[in-house]
Amino acid sequence: MRLRQVSSPNFGERRGGAKPDMVVIHYTAMESADAACARLCDPQYEVSAHYLIDEFGEVSQLVAEEMRAWHAGSGSWGAVSDVNSRSIGIELANSGFAPFSEGQMQSLENVLTGVMARWSIPPERIIGHSDMSPERKNDPGRRFDWRRFARLGLSVWPDEEECNSPSESAFVSALQGFGYPDVEFGPLCTAFRMRFRPWVTGALTAEDVGAALNLARRFPVDRAPQTT
Repeated sequence: MRLRQVSSPNFGERRGGAKPDMVVIHYTAMESADAACARLCDPQYEVSAHYLIDEFGEVSQLVAEEMRAWHAGSGSWGAVSDVNSRSIGIELANSGFAPFSEGQMQSLENVLTGVMARWSIPPERIIGHSDMSPERKNDPGRRFDWRRFARLGLSVWPDEEECNSPSESAFVSALQGFGYPDVEFGPLCTAFRMRFRPWVTGALTAEDVGAALNLARRFPVDRAPQTT
């Protein structure tokens, strides 16, 4: 994989001596990778990411992995509220409505494999921007194939688990046990379905709740108090 080095000034030290233990995947929602790269490198906008992968799979590194890029904004995952200090951010050049190309997905596989190995990041801590911030963000969106990455050990996917009643409280509790933040039910359900059940609409189902319970049981997030 060819790696293009592009230096963004928009970064700082990871707070409290934190090291990355998660990855957040985004889409750029801009007209092109070049436009996104310009924005991520412009000090006026105070945004950045560690990696940008263009529509054809070319990978640009904008910020060193050891440093704190400014990609996540407000939101949380489990007890982690300063997600920027604990994560690697990867931007995919995509409008939010177009399919992701095969070249782009293969490059993301390569980047994730390397990042996870270097920082000992488990697959359950590969998340989307919409996972940590359901009320604000939609990326990487319904067209992103999370199941593909789970099959490769680069993310997770729920197994079928029987649930006799589609209880909203059980669903919310299970998703918080997996890592989702404490937000209103509507955006929480939307974020969950975008990632794990994008074919489902309408009222909460027993299958939704069963999938949430399965994720919480298999991949409980660490909710111990954190310093960052």
